[in-house]
Amino acid sequence: MPLAAIALGSNLGDRKATLADAIRSLASVGRVVAVSPWIETEPVGYTDQPEFVNGAALLETELPPALLLQNLLQIEREHGRDRSHGIEKGPRTLDLDLLLYAEVILETSELTLPHPEMHRRRFVLEPLAAIAPDMIHPVLQRTVRQLLQELDAPAYTA
Repeated sequence: MPLAAIALGSNLGDRKATLADAIRSLASVGRVVAVSPWIETEPVGYTDQPEFVNGAALLETELPPALLLQNLLQIEREHGRDRSHGIEKGPRTLDLDLLLYAEVILETSELTLPHPEMHRRRFVLEPLAAIAPDMIHPVLQRTVRQLLQELDAPAYTA
């Protein structure tokens, strides 16, 4: 059964309770096989908002990627998220991002796999490395652990 990696985040309301409930909701679309510890993170991009609680989950699912994404967006809506308005990257009750889906590489108007920004985001890589350090980014051909280490590496200067 395909394995999907999902990033979770919340910065409104009872953040940890929302994330725990989202994990329970994920069980309706597959079998949750691992959940990372939660970490507190500063907002990225739009910074005038509360801190986030972030984590990651691994989900075995028979749903194809596009249908899984639709289900993730529905779970967000059930938790009060409305993507149709508000500040982009602004405060949200729940954010679910499909990061990886098996070794699938996909680019449509609705979904890009692997997630195009995951390798640049500590708040994604750190929790994912806790539960799937050897999962491979199919485009970059590096493990989650390697991607996280590369974020920590000093930049080369001439």
